[in-house]
Amino acid sequence: MAQAPLVELNDGHKIPQLGLGTWPLDDAEVAQAVAEAVSRGYRHIDTAVKYGNETGVGNGIRNSGVDREELFITTKLDGEFQGSGKAVAGLDGSLKRLGLDYVDLLLIHWPLPRRDEYISTWKTFEELQASGKVRSIGVSNFKPTHLDRLFRETEVVPAVNQIQVSPSIPRPAARAFNGNHGIVTESYSPLGARSDLLNAPALAEIGHKHGKTPGQVVLRWHIQQGLVAIPKTSNPQRMEENLDIFDFQLDQEDLTGLQTLDAGPDAGVDSDVQGH
Repeated sequence: MAQAPLVELNDGHKIPQLGLGTWPLDDAEVAQAVAEAVSRGYRHIDTAVKYGNETGVGNGIRNSGVDREELFITTKLDGEFQGSGKAVAGLDGSLKRLGLDYVDLLLIHWPLPRRDEYISTWKTFEELQASGKVRSIGVSNFKPTHLDRLFRETEVVPAVNQIQVSPSIPRPAARAFNGNHGIVTESYSPLGARSDLLNAPALAEIGHKHGKTPGQVVLRWHIQQGLVAIPKTSNPQRMEENLDIFDFQLDQEDLTGLQTLDAGPDAGVDSDVQGH
């Protein structure tokens, strides 16, 4: 049974490099998907309050038969919980729905800079980490400008920044900034959700060369970039395919070919104006 390698975070904890994304699965779908994924070797599950499926994720964890300590569970708090102290109740609600005593990683879901509350929210996250209810704290959809302000006004550097990344939205500058500050970049929509990325002829050609699917080629690209990836699927066969990416290597010709898929700097979400 394949398992993803571990990546060390700046706080000493370790995160599996490949996990299961769960949006937009509902409670019933996600409970089955989580149990299936864990049975196939997944140890990293990603959810969020906004997904409305934390209860199902918790049920899937319990139904998996795997000890809690073997799993890495992430959840995210959205704008409802931004502002001084609001994240305390947000995390308590998540833990209750998940049926857990702690989560491995808690993220601010969006910076929402126009509300100007992510600094006070992060200070509450620092307190939650100290309380033991969270092992690692991080952010999602944060740009370098948002992170620079965090560095100036708070104490703890985020362990993770979860952003939209794929070969068509590679975000090299953001990834380099994260890396230069010891922050692990985690890719959401790593397979290019709601796009034609997987139908690109370049991916079919590289996949044929290695005996892999286009999706496996894309996920291997994430791994070789040092990224953590959380593809969503409820299909057991696809779960196995997604995890079967550690037995081949993309060469420089492959990586050069993948660069042709870059959709440009304006592709993808803009977290200065988007979010919830």
